[in-house]
Amino acid sequence: MKATAKDLRIHSKELLDVVSRGEDVVITFRGKPCAKLVPYEESAQPLVLDKKDGLFGIWADRDDIDSVEDYMQNLRKSRFS
Repeated sequence: MKATAKDLRIHSKELLDVVSRGEDVVITFRGKPCAKLVPYEESAQPLVLDKKDGLFGIWADRDDIDSVEDYMQNLRKSRFS
């Protein structure tokens, strides 16, 4: 099903009913798809991120950073001092 951003704002309950029946809803903005509402599914295994696993995501390729937390602390120091 397709719905506009205005439909989402005005008819959100009806769209949630459609999704609860198992149907996907594509939200369009100015005629172009921009979001998708899909039914929520519980996963068998919850995603657990462990700090000892090292860097992940956008930080995984950074060889110059050992700890994201330390790096962010250093960036924030200038804002609060």
